[in-house]
Amino acid sequence: MTSPEPQSPAPQPPEPESKDRVHRSVPAIAGGVLLLAITGWLGFDAIVSGEGRTPWLALAVMLLVVPLVIAFTLRPAVYAGDDRLRIRNPFRLVVVPWGQVASLRSSYSNEVLTESGAKYQLWAVPVSLRARKKAARREMRATAQARREMGRDEGRGSALGMRAGLDAGLGGNSVSDGPARAETDRIMDELRGLHEARHQAESARGEVTVRWAYEVLAPALAGAVLVLILVLTG
Repeated sequence: MTSPEPQSPAPQPPEPESKDRVHRSVPAIAGGVLLLAITGWLGFDAIVSGEGRTPWLALAVMLLVVPLVIAFTLRPAVYAGDDRLRIRNPFRLVVVPWGQVASLRSSYSNEVLTESGAKYQLWAVPVSLRARKKAARREMRATAQARREMGRDEGRGSALGMRAGLDAGLGGNSVSDGPARAETDRIMDELRGLHEARHQAESARGEVTVRWAYEVLAPALAGAVLVLILVLTG
């Protein structure tokens, strides 16, 4: 009597790869779409109904303006992965492994500083002083309201009421949710936390790479040359 052959274990499903967290500026995208619509409307109108050199000049201006609008509004993005930070700025793509990141700094602009001393601006995460002031005012109002509710609850000697007053004063959030922050500041806090968690990881080591966006520079430069030629020969 033969013994049954041992069955091979079932193959384990591959672990899903972690996706990069993408951060982009929604107002910049909206403004870029609006500018492209206006440029297209005016440009095609000049091409169709213009006379003489006007259609050629309109075409050259569009060739110059459209890549620049895309570069400064639609193109910027920040991709935060477990091993690296990819920064897509108007004219460059910068890849910085977390092991090469020295710090993430916020002042009048959000920047990443590398161990070698290089500095790269995060165009897709712009600093909004207005949003910071708005968040600070909201935090002050929430704190004042919470203190008033705490005072009333302490007078009544009700611990449950104290908790409800705190939740109401902070807009339905618990105290552990932290102070109110502007959206870009919250993004920078998230990037700093990811940097702290992955800075020493073996897979997060490597060199910083920078690639110029020739797909933006080439047509913009060609448009600028054509505009200059048409103006000088007109």
